[in-house]
Amino acid sequence: MPRAMTAGYLAAIQSASLRPALFVEAHFTSGPIHVWSGVGPIVWGGHTWTGLGSLGSVSTIDESATVEAKGITLTLSGIDSALLTGVLDEFQVGLPVVVSLGLFDAVGALIADPVASFVGEMDQPTLDVTGTSATIAINCESRLLELNVAVDRRYTNEDQQRDYPGDRGFEFVNSIQEAQIYWGRTPSSVNNL
Repeated sequence: MPRAMTAGYLAAIQSASLRPALFVEAHFTSGPIHVWSGVGPIVWGGHTWTGLGSLGSVSTIDESATVEAKGITLTLSGIDSALLTGVLDEFQVGLPVVVSLGLFDAVGALIADPVASFVGEMDQPTLDVTGTSATIAINCESRLLELNVAVDRRYTNEDQQRDYPGDRGFEFVNSIQEAQIYWGRTPSSVNNL
């Protein structure tokens, strides 16, 4: 999928040495969190991103030439087991997540505008508790999965009233279900269909 890149970003991605970092914006019930794959805080896009270092990981982000919904897994390890209840209380299925690929220049400055590599929604988390620490893995699904869900809407007056109360556009839909409509000529005993 083509992505808009700044001139500096395009030059950095084509250079001989690449200095990448992943930025993850994940929304929870109390609000979004902003983390990145490096160490220490970094400011980008009006947010301070907290560095997770080796404690966080993102699975491979696959793309193909066909239109397919491919998911990823976000993993955070080294969580204190006592904090798991608080982590699970903050989680809600369907909240948005964005993973962006950022590049750094030779002096360690972030090159303008990391590119969104994955945009989707969080699915069920998986917990792995061992002793005093725990690992949480959150499956994230592409928004393309919404194309597989049937739209539960109908061409009825009741359905129209949900969005536009008082609209009479579908008022007579039920009465024309079995109506015979003659197109182009009036019926007679000779040519009656």
